[in-house]
Amino acid sequence: MAFLGVKSMATVLPPLANHLADVKRRLIVIAGTVLASFILTFAYAGELIQWFKRPFSDELIFYSPTEALFASVKVSILAGIVLSLPVILYQCWKFIEPALLPREQRWAVPLFCLAAGLFALGMVFCNLVILPLVIQFFVSFGMDRALAPQLAVGTYVDFNVKFLLIFGFAFELPLALTLLSRIGVVSPALLSHYRKHAIMTALILSAIVTPDATLFTMLLMAVPLMVLYEIGILGTRLFGRRLPQGEPGQDHDGPVPVLPTGTAGQRVK
Repeated sequence: MAFLGVKSMATVLPPLANHLADVKRRLIVIAGTVLASFILTFAYAGELIQWFKRPFSDELIFYSPTEALFASVKVSILAGIVLSLPVILYQCWKFIEPALLPREQRWAVPLFCLAAGLFALGMVFCNLVILPLVIQFFVSFGMDRALAPQLAVGTYVDFNVKFLLIFGFAFELPLALTLLSRIGVVSPALLSHYRKHAIMTALILSAIVTPDATLFTMLLMAVPLMVLYEIGILGTRLFGRRLPQGEPGQDHDGPVPVLPTGTAGQRVK
């Protein structure tokens, strides 16, 4: 028995070792791509910071000798990750490709491209719509109280990067709900039923992830999340899996009748 156990372990370990080696190799490729993209984008760190400060008209300042350097590194890393998204998604796709059916493999590449596009769209929407509103609101709030705005580049970059990443991931919500519907985890009826819970969750998440927990920034985060949730419900209606009548999650016109049965499973006459 002990010999059989050792033999079974020997048959399991080589595939596991191969998977770990494959994961390691793909992580090295991703890390190398991000590093190369970071080196490329670091040369344009000044232009990236200027793009970040578009909602703020005054000049940014720095209080310590290293603050400007670290701010440039942060924006370059963010730009490097965005620039490396095609490679990152491709490596993820090649890792899970052997586990997918041929019919599923045809949809994988378009879905990964859609996910990358939604992430980029969320960041662009945040920079063009959300960040100008947030920054102008807080700057005007201080100026109305006779305070002169002098923003440090490190704090300003941190504030922007957090918002950009949050909205980038938030824009993946409709795609995630649609995919969950395709595999039968959720349904349009279930999502509609828990709409109030989703609104409460959006408010709680907004209070947690936003850099400051003011009501204004919470609403700027929560309202887009609610809209994205509704788009996700629409996506499940259009592209979700059609459950047979009677499966959980389907709407019924009325209560499902329960027929009495006998001990042998026969209908009682």
